[in-house]
Amino acid sequence: MMPGTGGARPLSSPGSAARCRFRCRYRGRCPGAGRGRCRWRQVRARAGPGRWRGAGPRGRYRCPRGAERCRRRCAMAGAGTGTGARRALLALCVAAAATVGLCRVEERLHVCKESEYHYEYTACDSAGARWRVAVPHTPGLCTGLPDPVKGTECSFSCKAGEFLDMKAQACKPCAEGTYSLGTGVRFDEWDELPHGFANVATNLELDDGFSDVVENCTTSTWVPLGDYIASNTDECTATLMYAVSLKQSGTVSFEYIYPDSSIVFEFFVQNDQCQPTVEESRWMRTTEKGWEFHSVELSRGNNVLYWRTTAFSVWSKVPKPVLVRNIGITGVAYTSECFPCKPGTFAAAAGSSSCQLCPANSFSSKGATACQPCEPTAYAEPGSASCKVRPPCTDKDYFYTHTACDANGETQLMFKWAEPKICSEVLPLAAQLPPSGMKTRCPPCNPGFYKSNSSACEPCPYGSYSNGSGCVRCPAGTEPVLGLEYKWWNVLPPNMETTVLSGINFEYKGMAGWEVAGDYIYTAAGASDNDFMILTLLVPGFSPPQPALEDGDSKEVARITFVFETVCSVSCELYFMVGINSRTNTPVETWTGPRGKQSYTYVVEKNATTSFTWAFQRTRYREAGRRYTSDVAKLYSINVTNVLGGVASFCRRCASTGGPCAPCPPGHTLDHSSGACQPCPPGTFLRGHPPDGSSACQPCGPGTRSNQVRSLCYSDCTFSLPLPGHTLHYDFSALSASTAFTSGPSFTSKGLKYFHHFNISLCGNHGRKAASCTDNVTDARLPNEGSPGRVVTSHVCQAIVVPSDVVGHRAAVSSQPVSLADRLLGVTVSSALDGIAAPPELFPPASPELPDIVFFFRSSEVTQSCTGGRATTIRLRCDPLRMGTGGLAVPSKCPEGTCDGCTFHLLWTTAEGCPRCSANHFRAIVGACQGGVQRTMYVWREPRLCHGGQRLPPPRVRPCRSAEFWLKVGVSVGTCMAVLLAALAAYFWKKNQKLEYKYSRLVLNAAAKESELPAPDSCAIMEGEDGEDELIFTSKKSLLGKIRCLTTKRTPDGFDSVPLKPSSGGTDLEL
Repeated sequence: MMPGTGGARPLSSPGSAARCRFRCRYRGRCPGAGRGRCRWRQVRARAGPGRWRGAGPRGRYRCPRGAERCRRRCAMAGAGTGTGARRALLALCVAAAATVGLCRVEERLHVCKESEYHYEYTACDSAGARWRVAVPHTPGLCTGLPDPVKGTECSFSCKAGEFLDMKAQACKPCAEGTYSLGTGVRFDEWDELPHGFANVATNLELDDGFSDVVENCTTSTWVPLGDYIASNTDECTATLMYAVSLKQSGTVSFEYIYPDSSIVFEFFVQNDQCQPTVEESRWMRTTEKGWEFHSVELSRGNNVLYWRTTAFSVWSKVPKPVLVRNIGITGVAYTSECFPCKPGTFAAAAGSSSCQLCPANSFSSKGATACQPCEPTAYAEPGSASCKVRPPCTDKDYFYTHTACDANGETQLMFKWAEPKICSEVLPLAAQLPPSGMKTRCPPCNPGFYKSNSSACEPCPYGSYSNGSGCVRCPAGTEPVLGLEYKWWNVLPPNMETTVLSGINFEYKGMAGWEVAGDYIYTAAGASDNDFMILTLLVPGFSPPQPALEDGDSKEVARITFVFETVCSVSCELYFMVGINSRTNTPVETWTGPRGKQSYTYVVEKNATTSFTWAFQRTRYREAGRRYTSDVAKLYSINVTNVLGGVASFCRRCASTGGPCAPCPPGHTLDHSSGACQPCPPGTFLRGHPPDGSSACQPCGPGTRSNQVRSLCYSDCTFSLPLPGHTLHYDFSALSASTAFTSGPSFTSKGLKYFHHFNISLCGNHGRKAASCTDNVTDARLPNEGSPGRVVTSHVCQAIVVPSDVVGHRAAVSSQPVSLADRLLGVTVSSALDGIAAPPELFPPASPELPDIVFFFRSSEVTQSCTGGRATTIRLRCDPLRMGTGGLAVPSKCPEGTCDGCTFHLLWTTAEGCPRCSANHFRAIVGACQGGVQRTMYVWREPRLCHGGQRLPPPRVRPCRSAEFWLKVGVSVGTCMAVLLAALAAYFWKKNQKLEYKYSRLVLNAAAKESELPAPDSCAIMEGEDGEDELIFTSKKSLLGKIRCLTTKRTPDGFDSVPLKPSSGGTDLEL
């Protein structure tokens, strides 16, 4: 019988009293009367042929002996004062009918003994009343059950540690070795799924076309593991359900471990109409410090409890499961008995509400009042039901350590048995504890400490420094650089502590998990190989040289650097976690398997009390034993900078202000030669402040400028690209706000759909990081329920988003946010910058006329695979048709945005990525002259590759002459030219005629004189010639005059007159 059920199942509804009497007087079964029938015989009396005497409703009947009780109880049902009472009393027929088998053999049954029946309550009626009835364990074996009596009120219950004595109807304390929850039920044994629980696995993303591709989810359920039950760790949705009916208002409580936010864990309650009752407790908070308690109030009536988990780890990492144990429910019903303690527990006193675990090396059986000690040759773990024989000791059962320095400044190597010691060193072939080593000189103190008279290391006072030997005052003009540096491990420092967390029940053990070993500290042997060996360093706060600026390129206030090594033969894991203000530790990095000696640095960005934790687990398997104790993790050195109240190992130069040392203002660097603070020039920035003060101004990258305090370089959303003949100017101001982008859907092997969500703050904002990504897995509750989830703020961040229809919530779930860009390196058209490559072939080719503008970012978050931090390139491409923010895309062959996990590539296509329009982007089209008016239009050059900037000039209109006018002018000019050409032709023709005449005269004269002797030359005047030449004085004529004289040059005697020009340049002589 399950605790709290109050006996067998409730009696069924009996029906009406009249029906009960009919069934009693005639032949039938009383309601709930078990398997037997109460047979009745009708006494027939002849009243005539074919008639029965008294055959009416009041006819005469004869009942067998022993059935009178049934008749009386049916009469009681009819005599009730109300319908509810009659229905309740009618259930008494159950006990009456159950006391007999066949009425014919009732005379042979004996009177029931108290051991042959038990008491139960009937169901409560509308008035809250019920009856106590006796129910036999086996119907039909005895008779003479006690008569029903009126029971306690339905709201009656006993306290924890008590039970309801049904015979006396009073609460009594539980006996020793037993316990009671009062009105509750508890589930603390998980060797198998307890009765009443349902385990269901589903995949909300499966459909008919996709179910053949993904893996099956039928095996992805909650798994009982002895002391607790563990959830699934894949993308299937596993639901653990339990239905309970409460007689009064109660609570449900349980303990859980929820260490990994990669799993969505929700607990909620629904009523019998599938309506949620406690919405604010739906989403559980993550835990990092062992088991946490959770309780929810339940209302009276039917309640269905749901524990549901869905994992969505997409980084090829198996998340840690959710663990649940000690489920307790109150308000179930009365408890009519106490329950014995389970093996391995005991209850020494009466009236116990719970049982205690047996201590180590003791055991107990079921219902024990005390634990029995084991034999010396046996051992037992706490809560054991039996003892085990001690095995012979081996070299895996002890470890080595170093003693603290004594008064002589000496230490000694010692060996200790691993706790708890379960082996025997007296058995044959058992290993013995090696003897202690010789005493040796203690190593020097850690930097910043000195040895006191007691050979203990004490911190140097403020204003001095030490290399581990003695304290030295800092010189004038310098100040000590405070921090903590541990590289010698003779004793555990006072601000460090170590413990062991069980990998089986996840409870802390009172034993050391790490041991000092001189020049390193290492993990000792635990109780089991799956235990977590934990080492914690607590830092009260930090005192950076300069307060970290909110808008600075780096918010570094301190950093921790440690050198470690893991030696493993199986898949061991070393976790490094950071906790802020005593809150839960957040895993920062995990190393799996053997790792050589290496260094790791973590940057602290918040000035608060911080804890640094190292946890080492040899194996994740649950088998107990010490088979892998040789697998260890070693820490060689730990160095934390800027520790509040720390010690110094050196001093640094500080600004000389005439008084005590003061840090340089923001954006200033210390000039070591003069001791003065010098401001960084424009175009440079000062990144952080190294502890030694060796900071220097660094130049900004291409396309960026420094802010006013020279703490970072940023893009003011403008960019200039010089090209041959002109310069393109860009303005990205419309893209300065935070822009979200979600890639296409991806699916895990189980078919879970998820998206990669990017948030981008490209430029502007004076360099402030405006993009944020949230982990709301543990904060998908009401806003007033607690602090918000983890938020990552940067220039570019990424998160994994699971749609709301997958997780069954009103909003999508965002998880695993990471920063992809903490610092802008530069803006350029090149495909590489500062060791970051942006291959253009990852995306479709751009326009050959206009290159892409590439923004290069880098993140300071260092991982195992990304030793230089993550990087991001955003390729801004011009597309005038995509207005507003346009759209972003990831490489087609790398749908997650990265091809190597370290460098992310995004393509942003938008009209805002085009250069500002200028006169080089349009051309003029001159129209025809119409009506004395000519228009000039301006159009964009195709393809148009600009946006905003200079607009197209308006059309220009100017007066002009029409074509008809110019045609007339042309005809006139043509006519004149034709006339001129005709005149010239006539002139040259006339000249040609004259020359022809002269030539012919010469030819005739030459032929006539060939037969004559040549006459001597004579200047005398021949007969018939005039004695004097005729002189004609002419003046110089114009062109028209010459043309007019062409027909008048010939003299009356038929000769032409030829003008002669004397050499003196006087007047022309015409012959």
